Amino acid sequence: MPDAIFADARLARLYDSFDGPRDDLAAYLSIAAELDADRVLDVGCGTGCLAILLAGTGRTVVGVDPAAASLDVARSKDDKAVVTWVHGDAAAVSAARADLAVMTGNVAQVFLTDADWAAVLAAARAALRPGGRLVFETRDPARQAWREWGRPYADAAFKAVVPGIGGLETWSDVTDVSGEFVTFSVTYVFESDGEVLTADSTLRFRSKEAVMDSLTAAGFTVAEIRDAPDLEFVFIATRN
Repeated sequence: MPDAIFADARLARLYDSFDGPRDDLAAYLSIAAELDADRVLDVGCGTGCLAILLAGTGRTVVGVDPAAASLDVARSKDDKAVVTWVHGDAAAVSAARADLAVMTGNVAQVFLTDADWAAVLAAARAALRPGGRLVFETRDPARQAWREWGRPYADAAFKAVVPGIGGLETWSDVTDVSGEFVTFSVTYVFESDGEVLTADSTLRFRSKEAVMDSLTAAGFTVAEIRDAPDLEFVFIATRN
């Protein structure tokens, strides 16, 4: 089930306003060009930022996400209907025969159990043509990225005026760190009516070795692991 920050209609409309400039997306555009990928599948596409950019380069793009509210936002930005939007998980697009499947942001870390992670890798493999590539990012647990996310480690309060919604304040609290699992909550306070909404999320910080082993078990060959500037590994794996 998707977290409330993606599934709640009011919160989904806020996501882009507080997600920063998304400088990371340029790297995925570059990788798509480097791999000469014509058909691209964006797994966990959210509000569609990357999918729309990829389609703007002339590629055939499918964006799939289990959060209907996020897909509604994505469709609203896709005024030329250049992306095929699918409501569901990666298994819903098993016949895509994509050259490239991507998972950006926190997507690869929302699968908390080994079984769920294996299932999404299997679904991604089924959606790729033979020799197709799976590219995704996951944070290096040794760098403890959560220490930059909010209280008690950092002051993460922001205020903004969002078109169509008005002024609001938001902050994050890291509520639990247990082994590979980090739980945090994001609170939004709407100035117009004083409503307070809170969305809780948990991410799993798998080690590089664990991710590599899981890819091998799922029928991929790890071609390369790149460093990313925001404390992440970027895995490039080939479908066997």
